[in-house]
Amino acid sequence: MAKINHERRPRLEGKVAIVTGAGSSGPGVGTGKAISIQFAREGCKVLLVDHNKSAAEETLSAINSEGGEASVFETDVTISNDCQNAVLAASNRYGKLDILVNNVGILGPGNVVTVEEETYDKVMDVNLKGMVLMSKYSLPVMVEGGGGSIINMSSQMGHVGGPIRSVYNMTKSGLEGLTKGMAIDLARDNIRVNTVCPTFVVTPMTKKFLKNKKFKNNMLRNIPLGRFADLSDVATAVVFLASDSSSMITGTSILVDGGWTAI
Repeated sequence: MAKINHERRPRLEGKVAIVTGAGSSGPGVGTGKAISIQFAREGCKVLLVDHNKSAAEETLSAINSEGGEASVFETDVTISNDCQNAVLAASNRYGKLDILVNNVGILGPGNVVTVEEETYDKVMDVNLKGMVLMSKYSLPVMVEGGGGSIINMSSQMGHVGGPIRSVYNMTKSGLEGLTKGMAIDLARDNIRVNTVCPTFVVTPMTKKFLKNKKFKNNMLRNIPLGRFADLSDVATAVVFLASDSSSMITGTSILVDGGWTAI
């Protein structure tokens, strides 16, 4: 009888990825960094895209310290030329592109009465336009390479409503629709498109909100599992969707929400 091989092969070995918001400056601070590091651990070469170059270089340093391979590209995802150049950088450096993680996003609190028009425009541009542009320029390279996986970072707020965040709700709900439409259009090209929808994630930035006991308790009441998500909870879900283990999964969402949307 053959012996079982207990050495697990890295799930993303030989693959190339772009992760936006890889320095994780902004409200999602930590998620892009965690995803990028986990990708590198799984054998993936990663182009770290962020408008804050120094933040992305911190992620690069962490990956390099573990022997992974990555590089940094400063990009504003709301600018078409920036997005195109980021994809070219990945393709030129690594020869292909297998995975795109549209991680970058902003909150922009406010309801339809209180939201400032400037805030509305910025949230719409970053949370939707940025994902469209990065996908637009990534797709020809993926098609040429025979397929790939796009993971759009959404939220449980793309499936349920929340107070004082109507515009944010709209962008995440819109992202769910965008993802389903893209999945249908791109299936023939062997490109899968899915979302990951975290609940409140404990990050260096969000920890300050948790100091407010009322806020913390209100949030936990919505999570049947009784805890907030860790960065590793999000990163492992993204790795799964990026890997061949999810080869029959497209046009859907992985809700990393502790049961929030089941209530």
